[in-house]
Amino acid sequence: MERLGFIGTGVMGTGIINNLLKAGYEVTVYNRTKAHAQGLLDAGARWADTPAKVAADTAITFSMVGFPQDVEDIYFGEHSILAGAKPGSLVVDMTTSTPTLAKRISAAAAERGITALDSPVSGGDIGAKEGTLTIMVGGDAAAMPQLEPIYKIIGSAYHYFGEAGSGQHAKMANQIMIAGTMTGMSELLVYANAAGLNLQDVLATVGAGSAANWSLTNYAPRVLANDFTPGFFAKHFLKDLRIALNEADSMGLDLPATKTAKDLYERLVNDGHGDDGTQALVKLYKGWQEIANTIK
Repeated sequence: MERLGFIGTGVMGTGIINNLLKAGYEVTVYNRTKAHAQGLLDAGARWADTPAKVAADTAITFSMVGFPQDVEDIYFGEHSILAGAKPGSLVVDMTTSTPTLAKRISAAAAERGITALDSPVSGGDIGAKEGTLTIMVGGDAAAMPQLEPIYKIIGSAYHYFGEAGSGQHAKMANQIMIAGTMTGMSELLVYANAAGLNLQDVLATVGAGSAANWSLTNYAPRVLANDFTPGFFAKHFLKDLRIALNEADSMGLDLPATKTAKDLYERLVNDGHGDDGTQALVKLYKGWQEIANTIK
């Protein structure tokens, strides 16, 4: 198997890399803080000191970092991916970032004889750990046959959407949908609790009907257990909603429900909960403490 590179060993990256290692791939990794990669190094990953060294050591380099500025830094900064990648190699950014930046990376890579794709994912920490991510791809379709065996290891579905930036646009559509399910889940819980209903029964009933959704299934039990550890950071979701609204503005679209969700997550982050998971949105509502610890 060809050696793979991976830059970013956060919650999502760690799950993805572990699955690649289990599948028999050799993986060279880099993270801004090496200590965060130690578990992967113990599992057999190799360390490189810079993004450039990762890319120089591998035929395909993946990246998954936090914010568009972080993407900018690892692709265009000192000791960058594009500085180290060899002509003929692939670089695949899995960060949820801006379509504009994805296009810029693709163009800069092409000038160096490198193929760049944007390939954000959905599925959270559970999907990353279990290898059931949904993967959205933009860029040169000719690279897909080389990537498909890898996508089948880390995901349960992958879709190619078109030219550079298309994967990011698909992810924005995904995040717009999630914004609605997260606000709905939070308000369902506070409403049902205020009405004196048994929340476990409510979740079992609603989850079996037409209101069933991923957020309800995966995040409502965490809220009931007073578990706000991040499957996906609230601060990163706020970043995504801002990107989605900026892109909507550029297309002349008004998305009032998404704006409301953005405002709520902005309040949450400003209140100091940016490092909590997205399910912490419930903390904005009166009575949320009564909901937590429903699971004993």
